Amino acid sequence: MVNVVDEKVNPIDHHVQMSGGELVFRLLGAFRELVDAMHDELARRGHPDVRPVHGFALQAIAAGPVTGSAVAARLGVTKQAAGKTLDGLVERGYAERTGDPGDARRRLVVLTPRGREVLAISADVLERCRARWADQVGPDRFAALEAALRTMTDGGAGPLAAAGWFASS
Repeated sequence: MVNVVDEKVNPIDHHVQMSGGELVFRLLGAFRELVDAMHDELARRGHPDVRPVHGFALQAIAAGPVTGSAVAARLGVTKQAAGKTLDGLVERGYAERTGDPGDARRRLVVLTPRGREVLAISADVLERCRARWADQVGPDRFAALEAALRTMTDGGAGPLAAAGWFASS
């Protein structure tokens, strides 16, 4: 099979160096495989309404009580977009808003047991996918891939900032 990217012919073959375009699509494909596996399992376990943006937001809340502004900053989205996502999480029972004991004007967001369950299921699925991939390519090659990805992505916007790519609800 031949893949034309940026007017360059690039045979998709394990022995041929990837073009930049193919690399992007391979990384995106790996991400999509993980997200799809996670959401399939979440649906099977009683959470069919969770969307990728919800997972990012749950991660942003997970450390403890946090303001909506802090969630927005962690996700790299506007306060309005974060607020809309948080509203959806509260409506679905994954998070709740509470008063701030240190400042009566502020509202904090915390995970509910249902939200913590989603994160636990997600972590389990991601670890199983990671283990399967390590088995496929070998533990040493997979560890090298992980190290390379860490090096290449250090200093970036941070992993939660990808939430800005997803529609909020």
